[in-house]
Amino acid sequence: MSSDTHGGSSFVPSGLKQPYHLVDPSPWPLTGALGGACTLFGIVIAAHFHNFWPLSIGLVVVLATMFFWWRDVLKESATPGLHTVIVRLGLRYGMIMFIASEVMFFVAFFWADFHFWLLPEHVLGTETPMWPPKGVLTFDPWNLPLLNTMILLLSGTTVTWAHHSLLEGNRKGLITGLAFTVLLGLAFTTCQAIEYSHAPFAFSGGGIYASVFFLATGFHGFHVIIGTIFLAVCLFRAMGGAFTPQRHFGLEAAAWYWHFVDVVWLFLFICIYWLGHGVIAAE
Repeated sequence: MSSDTHGGSSFVPSGLKQPYHLVDPSPWPLTGALGGACTLFGIVIAAHFHNFWPLSIGLVVVLATMFFWWRDVLKESATPGLHTVIVRLGLRYGMIMFIASEVMFFVAFFWADFHFWLLPEHVLGTETPMWPPKGVLTFDPWNLPLLNTMILLLSGTTVTWAHHSLLEGNRKGLITGLAFTVLLGLAFTTCQAIEYSHAPFAFSGGGIYASVFFLATGFHGFHVIIGTIFLAVCLFRAMGGAFTPQRHFGLEAAAWYWHFVDVVWLFLFICIYWLGHGVIAAE
């Protein structure tokens, strides 16, 4: 019993075309996993030994995997008959499950913050249990953190503007909205880098508060960078006319991801910067 293929689509033995797209063998899941593992290992090495080579190698592998994997997916999406209605529905379910897994990823950091906030006696080395620990200087939530909050909220409106412009056939509004969103994402990353450079505590040797703060906000910042790259790819595709009001899942997925990043930052601002501040340091 044999099956034929045409244009990358598989056929059942009866000769009827399947409504599913069976992807070709790809090395990118393996390279992505290895790059992610190397990045995580590199973070640990950089934090403890100030050696950034493993982290740099991991990031290069991850970025290369993203580029080539996206390249293959874009080719598939442009091939007639591959991304059927059922395939596009499966892609939406996959993106929803991915965002749900990311939510649980950040729940771990919030859980750690709430644990030490509600049970400060678990903070070692303090005579009077309190959170943040005694002597820790925190950021003024109404300075750079508030500015970053405004930037991300504004970026959420611009990406929604871009999406609705596409649905209405307004190509200029689509490109303008995406361009503004990418610029706002870069502005957020810049402000966070400035904030880190003025941090009154260090990640290495800064105690449990510094660990919770940098892991939660740092991983969020990493997600902002990934989302900005995602939106930049959508911007170049939009400039090339790749999206239509009927077929634009790539843009839709990027918008979902960006809104997820917005919501996570709101919780970070409220829980870590605002409610979790102690003695405020001059920034």
